[in-house]
Amino acid sequence: QLGIESRELEIHSLTAELESLKNPQGLGLSSHLDGLREENAKLKYRLNVLKRSLQEERSQCSKTMMNINQRLQEIFGEAIREACPDLENPPLAVTPNQQAKFGDYQCNSAMAMAQMMKSKGLKVNPRQIAENIQQNIPDNELIEKTEIAGPGFINVHLKRSFVSKLLTNLLLNGVQPPSLESKKKVVVDFSSPNIAKEMHVGHLRSTIIGDSMCRLFEFLGYDVLRLNHVGDWGTQFGMLIAHLQDKFPNYLTVSPPIGDLQAFYKESKKRFDEEEDFKKRAYQCVVKLQSKDPAFIKGWNLICDVSRNEFQKVYNCLDIQIIERGESFYQEKMTAVVKEFEAKGLVEMDEGRKIVFAPGQQIPLTVVKSDGGYTYDTSDLAALRHRLFDEKADIIIYVTDSGQGTHFQVVFAAAQMIGWYDPNVTRVEHAGFGVVLGEDKKKFKTRSGDTVRLMDLLDEGLKRSMEKLKEKDRDKVLSTEDLTKAQRSVAFGCIKYADLSHNRINDYVFSFDKMLDDRGNTAAYLLYAFTRIRSIARLANIDEAALRKAAETTEVLLEHDKEWKLGKCLLRFPEILQKILDDLLLHTLCDYLYELATTFTEFYDSCYCIEKDRQTGRVVKVNMWRMLLCDATAAIMAKGFDILGINPVSRM
Repeated sequence: QLGIESRELEIHSLTAELESLKNPQGLGLSSHLDGLREENAKLKYRLNVLKRSLQEERSQCSKTMMNINQRLQEIFGEAIREACPDLENPPLAVTPNQQAKFGDYQCNSAMAMAQMMKSKGLKVNPRQIAENIQQNIPDNELIEKTEIAGPGFINVHLKRSFVSKLLTNLLLNGVQPPSLESKKKVVVDFSSPNIAKEMHVGHLRSTIIGDSMCRLFEFLGYDVLRLNHVGDWGTQFGMLIAHLQDKFPNYLTVSPPIGDLQAFYKESKKRFDEEEDFKKRAYQCVVKLQSKDPAFIKGWNLICDVSRNEFQKVYNCLDIQIIERGESFYQEKMTAVVKEFEAKGLVEMDEGRKIVFAPGQQIPLTVVKSDGGYTYDTSDLAALRHRLFDEKADIIIYVTDSGQGTHFQVVFAAAQMIGWYDPNVTRVEHAGFGVVLGEDKKKFKTRSGDTVRLMDLLDEGLKRSMEKLKEKDRDKVLSTEDLTKAQRSVAFGCIKYADLSHNRINDYVFSFDKMLDDRGNTAAYLLYAFTRIRSIARLANIDEAALRKAAETTEVLLEHDKEWKLGKCLLRFPEILQKILDDLLLHTLCDYLYELATTFTEFYDSCYCIEKDRQTGRVVKVNMWRMLLCDATAAIMAKGFDILGINPVSRM
């Protein structure tokens, strides 16, 4: 590390010296010029040698995976600045090449730069710009050669030896995330069902998507707070407590056996709508609850606990960790929020309501209703304020359906107006998602038109996945314990993957038949592929220790084009994660895992890993570097599954 730092200092001083030589003041120019040129050339050479050794040492020292795309952007960014120093904020576009014959990556900046120059009245051929960039590419550790194609595309060929080194690094150190500049605090608000109501498929999407986002941030090294903003406060608790008093009058001493909270909710709602006396009592119960009367708080807690137990069954199935912090948590904080907006003169009166207009927004927030009560707007403002100031979050993400997009837009605008955060510093974002549709492309309902209960859905998934496993005769080869593990892995893995593999912004059609199909981009296909990859070493009798030794001593050769294709695909993992970090669209990871699995199949079909004797079936030859490619593929797939919240099993 010290060696790297001293070299960086030397690079800085040499760069400064070169700059001073460019502007020689009072140096008796004519006599010094030749000497200066020679000195300049020597310094440049020394600078490039240092830069190259620094890059090599960095890649040796680093146990983390390199983001190749990002590294290429640094290299081309430097070349573009050298080639066109007068162009402000030149566009930087580096992407993987779609066709292998044209190279591995492509820099497409020249065309956009020509457009920029044209708008300034300079007519330059993009191909000429590309040549200029190409000539200014600094010495680096990963580019073998570049070629210019068409109107100005720069095709990049990577050094196979360098890619091989990166794969060895991955095998020796495991799948390590790129290093973080600073450890940021992230709050993800997801799942958030309502107390006394069943969780439905909308909550399923929020739960699965939110959990996967948390897993991604956690893997990348952020400090993540997973919050469940449950609906545990409000007028509905008045009617629920009033009904509780009538149905179980001794609820304070004997815990009431509320089995079906949904039915209990419907009964109390029916009475609230039809019985005037009950309605009055329900309103009195709300007042008592809000004034923290112990008997009413106890009733409220009992109802919340019944719901919590139901929610937990779902969270246990889906392996979800989450901290409950419902609307009730922010009750005390709402008054202060309203006062803060009033003190800054941002509150207007509107027919007895207190409203806040945020700049650029069509609709106001209602912070106090005409009866003096607070609203969702008030509690969401209080929650946002708490997350910014008390939790000191750098990133806050709300995972709810897209229908709430406008509401959050107004809340965020109001928070910026009052000066709670600067969007250039703190990232506050609503990650919306579409609705779940049935196979008839209508809203997902039961045959009787009711909302589908989440536990019924998960149970159906378990039933269907067992049928699928028996269809493949897995019950004949797996122990009862392994069969149950496989059943849960396939059922819950398929439900999660079907959701995550669709762009979350779109509506998606829920179909057990499609998600359990083991062909195409499904969890069933990927889980079987993963199990198959993991079994290759087992069939060749190669254990973990032998693979470890091979990783330390065997160079991963990438001579066959299918080996090369697989090696590059494996190393794209960090850039895939970076893209998701930017746009929070997790289907990119699913597409990548599917591409990796199909690329692996191509490799395995074309490149022998194990040779067996045709008569005896005995292993006669093992190709160790190809076994290492199998191992690296399994490692990346396992990490991808982990981020998606999918739990593969060793035998399936």
